[in-house]
Amino acid sequence: MKIYVGVTDNNWYNFLAQQEPDEVNFWQPGGKQNFRALEPYGVFLFKLHAPYNFIAGGGFFVRYSKLPVSLAWEAFGTKNGRSSYLEFRQAIYRYRWTKTHVEPDPCIGCIVLTQPFFWPQSDWIPAPPDWSPNIVQGKTYDTSDVIGRNLWKQVQERLYKYSGRTSEPTLMKEDEGARYGAEQIVKPRLGQGAFRVLVTEAYERRCAITGEKTLPVLHAAHIKPYSLDGPHAVSNGILLRQDLHTLFDRGYLTVTDDYHIEVSRRIKDDYGNGRDYYALRGKKLLEIPKSAQDKPAKEYLRWHNEQVYLG
Repeated sequence: MKIYVGVTDNNWYNFLAQQEPDEVNFWQPGGKQNFRALEPYGVFLFKLHAPYNFIAGGGFFVRYSKLPVSLAWEAFGTKNGRSSYLEFRQAIYRYRWTKTHVEPDPCIGCIVLTQPFFWPQSDWIPAPPDWSPNIVQGKTYDTSDVIGRNLWKQVQERLYKYSGRTSEPTLMKEDEGARYGAEQIVKPRLGQGAFRVLVTEAYERRCAITGEKTLPVLHAAHIKPYSLDGPHAVSNGILLRQDLHTLFDRGYLTVTDDYHIEVSRRIKDDYGNGRDYYALRGKKLLEIPKSAQDKPAKEYLRWHNEQVYLG
């Protein structure tokens, strides 16, 4: 199993350690290099900057995505490790050595992590013995090697120690007798920000109905609302242009379980218009995720047809 140790901004870590969020955005201001070190839900650890030569926590990798600063803030807010959008933007510009009039909304790299964990200082792990002070971004370890295996054991010990906390991940063992035997240890729980990124990428950044590609007006809509026990799962999401998202949530528009669009007569009854929307009636979605597990689940679409759609 691969483990990645990422060099972490101390202010970012300290801010989030006080919040104990359900997800975080470990952002890279340059946004030029893709992050390919981990498979989904691999372990990503936080190595603090000097003088703190310690691993102080981590999280579980969900996805890497390049997003404009504005959308990264919309998706994650203070889970970006800053208290305000202004402070977040200023941090980005400092790292990029640029200004607002040069880059109004620069793209940054977003390493999305779910179920982050932040350990008290007494449980910080010293950096691995082969760690070099010249490492700028991070280093990958493998549990098949001695150093990686020892690091993984120390991480597991702390995860089990704090597993009663709501902020700690849900641990899964192959059997109760093998405390450190299993390498699949987390049942992922996605947050709102991760949901938005995953849905956006699954639909290749295009509105499912119109194919619109203007990213700021595209919304990751829940088919069954989270407030009504709809999960933050890609199969419970659909990427829609902002106005279509509003109509979908209010029941003026729905998608059948064979991926065709239905538009309610109530738009004209209630608002005396809707011609552009009625032109969509009966058409099939233009964009559907390629992965079978990411396609809109029929159970959620039927729920929306029956419980939300105005007919």
